[in-house]
Amino acid sequence: MRFNKWINLELFHSVFSQQPDSRQDNRQKSIETQQSIKLSVITQFFPPDYAATGQLLEELVMNLGLLGIEIDVFTSQPGYAYQVKNAPQVEYKGRVRIQRSRTAQLAPGRIRGKAINGVLYTLRAAWHLFRARHWNNVLLISTAPPFLPLLGYFANIVFKTPYVCILYDLYPDIAVALGVVSKRHWLARFWESVNQRVWKRAMGIVVLSPAMKRQVVISCPAVADKVSVIHSWADPNWILPIAKHENWFAWKYDLVKKFTVLYSGNLGRCHDMNTILEAAKQLQNDPIQFLIIGGGAKLTELVTEVNRLGLNNLLFLPYQDKKVLPYSLTACDLSLVSVDERTENLVTPSKLYSALASERPIAAICSQFCYLRQIITEANCGSSFDNGDSNGLTQFIRLLSQDSLLAERMGKAGRQYLRANFTPKIIAKQYLEVLKQAVISSEIVSMTQTQSE
Repeated sequence: MRFNKWINLELFHSVFSQQPDSRQDNRQKSIETQQSIKLSVITQFFPPDYAATGQLLEELVMNLGLLGIEIDVFTSQPGYAYQVKNAPQVEYKGRVRIQRSRTAQLAPGRIRGKAINGVLYTLRAAWHLFRARHWNNVLLISTAPPFLPLLGYFANIVFKTPYVCILYDLYPDIAVALGVVSKRHWLARFWESVNQRVWKRAMGIVVLSPAMKRQVVISCPAVADKVSVIHSWADPNWILPIAKHENWFAWKYDLVKKFTVLYSGNLGRCHDMNTILEAAKQLQNDPIQFLIIGGGAKLTELVTEVNRLGLNNLLFLPYQDKKVLPYSLTACDLSLVSVDERTENLVTPSKLYSALASERPIAAICSQFCYLRQIITEANCGSSFDNGDSNGLTQFIRLLSQDSLLAERMGKAGRQYLRANFTPKIIAKQYLEVLKQAVISSEIVSMTQTQSE
């Protein structure tokens, strides 16, 4: 019997075969386990860096802190997208202690520079874990950089510290899907082997969509029982719906009187920007403005193509400071979310959730089998289009530009769906359950080993 199944059966029998007083004891033990958690979070990106993964992790740890968890975050100085180059080396926010590595950021815009920075940060993080080995009793490790979960693997071997992996992106699968490396290449095979070792030893694995879970289980069937699907989120109390005529950001960039289509976030290799560009070409003579906020590998190529075509209905802005996001995200009439059909099972665009919070309709560009379609359909908050279907996207944009009541109805439905499913409080409780099980499972393993000795 697989270990996780055994644990679940033991917990089931221990709870439901006991009298009410015993069940009360179990609830008390659960509370004690929660209060005893000392969590170390290891991630290269964290605010004031604009990387979406870092901003989400900040909200997560702050909400876990409100649930009584003591948390230590080890991160790096801003290096992905930022305005503030140097953040405090040590910072305290409630129950959360944040320590930032002094590792230099070398050419962060280039792949080689990112790899070097990732290695330097990982070495620093390894030293940090060594120094903190007597403080923490569970690790939460992101895939930023992609090879970071190896630290959890070695920390578990050396210090017996349980760890949980958050898989934001699946490598080497993404590199293979984009044709960067062959699936048969020794590096891809080696990376897959490392992943399997890391995942099998982890006490929990968090992925952001059902499609990602299927991909992980295909790669490593042995971990099926320990993979949890926990979506990203957005805070509806922070991102509030603001009418464009009351939004200073919309006035600043002359968006108030134009039907505005927003793409906000990473323009990376895993995102479909071609369909958006083709729609903009078809709408260049309509009173419709495309607003692109962010950066990434495809930004320069997109700007170059827009200039070559002489399009004047696209406005490009850099990543915005976090305090500006509630205004930039609501300075539009429609939000776009896109994912390349080759990587739809390997990444999850977090911009979907902030778009839901903004109370604006959403157009998702993805394949017919993408999980985004299910969310859009369930929420009744917009429409989905195949990759390359610029005609369908164009017609939808024109429809909404002429039917403000339909757009309003879709936007309100999306925000309501977010509030019911993807708020920080809801998601933090889901992470807490994974962390509690990781601690309990580790204790069971330790007791079993002690008794066998």
